[in-house]
Amino acid sequence: MEEKVIRGKKTGMLVLLLSIVIYGLAIAGTVIGGIMVESGKNPALLIISIIFLCVTWILWPGLKVIKPQEALVLTLFGKYIGTLKEPGFYFVNPFCSSVNPAARTRLNQSGDVRDRSDATAAAVAAGVTVGAPATMKISMKIMTLNNNRQKINDCLGNPVEIGIAVTWRIIDTAKAVFNVDNYKEFLSLQCDSALRNVVRIYPYDVAPNVDTTGDGVADEGSLRGSSETVAKRIKEEIQKRVDEAGIEIVEARITYLAYAPEIAAVMLQRQQASAIIDARKMIVDGAVGMVEMALERLNEKDIVVLDEERKAAMVSNLLVVLCGNHDAQPVVNSGSLY
Repeated sequence: MEEKVIRGKKTGMLVLLLSIVIYGLAIAGTVIGGIMVESGKNPALLIISIIFLCVTWILWPGLKVIKPQEALVLTLFGKYIGTLKEPGFYFVNPFCSSVNPAARTRLNQSGDVRDRSDATAAAVAAGVTVGAPATMKISMKIMTLNNNRQKINDCLGNPVEIGIAVTWRIIDTAKAVFNVDNYKEFLSLQCDSALRNVVRIYPYDVAPNVDTTGDGVADEGSLRGSSETVAKRIKEEIQKRVDEAGIEIVEARITYLAYAPEIAAVMLQRQQASAIIDARKMIVDGAVGMVEMALERLNEKDIVVLDEERKAAMVSNLLVVLCGNHDAQPVVNSGSLY
């Protein structure tokens, strides 16, 4: 379906003024015709005036007002005749009907959110809600879709909860109206599907021997550490799916990312253990360096001469003091070393 933009029909004000003039003349003609009929003259003027009073209103359904960033898809007896996209006051065939299958569909956190008290359970599960009847005009503005959080297994099989915000807009009204049943629900479902396809490629955190780029070489890609790359792949995946619906994906961003509740506590312990090990390793490396420096300084200054046994005892004591979790409790030896 190819979009056809209707131009050059901004005669709405002229037709409105003309219809008002016709009504004024018809009312005057009805009064004068009634007087003439009472006088026994020809009733033709009265009949013609009444006909104009009954028929002129048919012009009014053809008056269409289009605001900036709005569009109106028109059909005539089931045939697509074009789209009004430029702002203005138009007059079109009064028998034309407007088409917008998603007029009553409200996307979560989108620019067209309304009262959602009558939303159905199925629509809520899909990330959309159904509200009161709305205008048949199609918004060309950039809108935001914030789908419900999903629980998805990453490439290691760990369940994670993730949510995304997708900014989108319609660029082809004909495709959006005629190629899919409901372009808003279609977008919401395709976002869910694309999100699952991308997330299952990545681990939550950096893991060894995982290839996320598809080049056969292990890399350090992860959901937590490569959020920009993941968001870009999600955007591209969604765009491929919604091209047929005339929708452009402006941006996709990860808004929520966490382990699923059933494994969150275990993963937290794992992260804490890893952090403790890294901290201990750093402490031990520093302590060894300090012991080595202490022994070198003692030898350089000839402060005290220690045999191997005493050096081993000194090293042991220093490591205990430097690596311990608590402050050392010194013991003062008042006797001889030997």
